[in-house]
Amino acid sequence: MPVDETDRLLVQRIRQGDSQAWEELIARYEGRLLAFVMSRLGKRAVSEDVVQEAFLGFVVSLPNYNDKTPLESYLFAIAAHKLTDTLRREGRRPTIPLMASTETSAPAAEPRANVRMASSIARSGERRSVEEAFLRETLESMIASWKEKGEYERMMCMELLFVLGLPNKEAAQRLRISEQAVANHKHFVVSKLKQAAESSLLRDLNFENLGLS
Repeated sequence: MPVDETDRLLVQRIRQGDSQAWEELIARYEGRLLAFVMSRLGKRAVSEDVVQEAFLGFVVSLPNYNDKTPLESYLFAIAAHKLTDTLRREGRRPTIPLMASTETSAPAAEPRANVRMASSIARSGERRSVEEAFLRETLESMIASWKEKGEYERMMCMELLFVLGLPNKEAAQRLRISEQAVANHKHFVVSKLKQAAESSLLRDLNFENLGLS
């Protein structure tokens, strides 16, 4: 993804202490970030908090921000990390599209650690975009096949596990099936994803980081 010249100038103005530039940044990205977080959490108030934390994370990491990194990718990467933290606090596993680091985040009182974390996430943004596209396309194809074959139990099971981030036991209770049946569905899907990854350029795709192991 090429660097947007408007974003580059916006960051430059923010670094110079231009408060208007900061307001422009929020106006440009707050809606997109909120929609992204809301699609995973489904809670408006909590999602707004996550977005605010993402903007704060950007400010903290600004000294280490590389202007060659697309600002949109950088902001979404930070938001994904904050979202992952929120999901974990709620006892839910990160959803597929997040692709967030599994490293434990540092407390807010340790800005240097947060800077390193945000910088690391941004550097992996391009790779993450490729992985997201691969997973999205592969899962869309699988879902279309399940609908055609009437395999709705498997489809609902994957939604509970990978979209809502529920543990196997709770998914089994909601669907009124055994935990073994849930495990079988999950194993089938993960196996198919791994097979697809093997035949693509993503042979080293880390399924543990995706919560799919």
